[in-house]
Amino acid sequence: MKYEITHTNIFEYENDVDQSMNHIRLKPSTDECQHLLSYQIDITPPSMTKESIDLWGNTVESFLIPQKHRSLEVKTTSVVSIQRAPFIERIEYSSEMKSIFHSRRFKEHYLPFLKENTYTFLSPEQVEEMMQSVGNIENPVQFSLELMRYLHKTFTYDTEATNVHTTAQEAFALKKGVCQDYTHVMLGMLRKKGIPARYVSGYLYTGDNAEFIGDSASHAWVEVMVPGIGWIGLDPTNNVEALENHIRIGIGRDYTDVSPLQGIYRGGSQTLEVKVSVKKLESL
Repeated sequence: MKYEITHTNIFEYENDVDQSMNHIRLKPSTDECQHLLSYQIDITPPSMTKESIDLWGNTVESFLIPQKHRSLEVKTTSVVSIQRAPFIERIEYSSEMKSIFHSRRFKEHYLPFLKENTYTFLSPEQVEEMMQSVGNIENPVQFSLELMRYLHKTFTYDTEATNVHTTAQEAFALKKGVCQDYTHVMLGMLRKKGIPARYVSGYLYTGDNAEFIGDSASHAWVEVMVPGIGWIGLDPTNNVEALENHIRIGIGRDYTDVSPLQGIYRGGSQTLEVKVSVKKLESL
C-alpha cells in the first residue's frame, strides 16, 4: 500500500509572540515493512529545521521563529509505502521462546518498556478486574490478544471523555476514551504481566474500512515484544493487528515520548487547529 499523508497544525496566539522554539515528531519512520518515499515540511513564518534522533530512534525536527508573530503553521506532506502481512495469530509459543521470555537478560534489555509510569499506572483493583476477565494466560502472545479484545469490548470510544493528560488509571475508571487511552491502559496491563510493550504514534487509513475508529489528527497503538520474533503491533481501539492501514511515526514508553508538537513561546494563550488527510495512492 502507498499513502500520502498531509498533516497541518495551525497555532493562533492571543497576543504577538516574541519568539517560539518548537520540536515536532511528524516524520514517518522507515523499517523493514515501511518505507518513507518522500517528506516535505512547510513552516509559516518561514524557518529552517534542524533534524536529530531522540533516545527511542524517532526523528525530531527543531526550529526557531525569532521574529514576532501572531500565528504559526506547520504543514508536512509524506508519501509512505507499507507491506505488512498478518502474523501474530500464527505464532506458536515454543519452549525456546518461553525460556527467553523468563530470562533475566531479556527483562533487563527491555526494562524501559516494562516499568510503569504516571501515564500507564493501574491500581491493583483495576489489574485484578482485567485479570479476572482476560485470564492468567501464560503465553504472552495469547494474553496480549485477549487483552486487546477485552479492551475493545469493554471501552467506549469517546472523544469528549478524556484529554492528552488523562492517565490509564483515569481512563480505565471511565471505561471511555480515545486511542491514546486504550493504548495506555493496554501498556499498563501488559507491563504488569511482565510483557515488554511500547507506545506507537502514527496515522490510520480508514478509507477502505468504515469500521475502523481513529482520531482525525493521529492514531496510537501498542507494540509487544515477542521473544525470538520482534515487535508486533496491536491496535486495541480497533481490535486488530497493526498492518498496512497503520502508518508509524514514532515509538516510546508513552504519549510524552512521541508527542507530535512541543514548544516554548513568550506571549498569551493559544489555540490549535489540526488537519490530517490520509490518501491511498495507486501503486505502480
